[in-house]
Amino acid sequence: MKKFGIWSAATAGLYVLQSSLLPWLSYHGLSTNLMLLWVVSFAFLKGHPIGVFMGFCAGLLQDLATGTFFGGNILSFMLLGYVCGKLSVRVFKEDFLLPILASTVASAIHYFIMLSLMFLLGYRLNVSDSAHYTLVPMIFYQLALAYPVHRLAYGLYVYTKKE
Repeated sequence: MKKFGIWSAATAGLYVLQSSLLPWLSYHGLSTNLMLLWVVSFAFLKGHPIGVFMGFCAGLLQDLATGTFFGGNILSFMLLGYVCGKLSVRVFKEDFLLPILASTVASAIHYFIMLSLMFLLGYRLNVSDSAHYTLVPMIFYQLALAYPVHRLAYGLYVYTKKE
């Protein structure tokens, strides 16, 4: 139960940081999606069942706070938690490069899932302009903070594994 409390507190702390401080550091309204980075790191460390659960929790937090398409972030984060968790059996837990690179790929996949949902709901989008002005800066933001988030997740993984 203590492990669950530690992971929940870290998730809540990252969410508070994402929703309070990071909007001040945004570029044209874009900032880092710490919850996505957290789900990817968590799934790489803990595997797919727990990665899906973390994806659900983080997606629910974001969906409740943003007020956009309810369930879009839940679906996307759960899918990414599952895929990254399935890939975790082929990755050393001490390796930091692959989860960081996977975070950028996961950001692009999350972007296209959300874009597809918007298209299915009837929104008309210019995909090339949207990708140029939204996806590219978002990837750089995610890449900049992927290492600190994964380092935090790995530190908590080691700490909770000892108990």
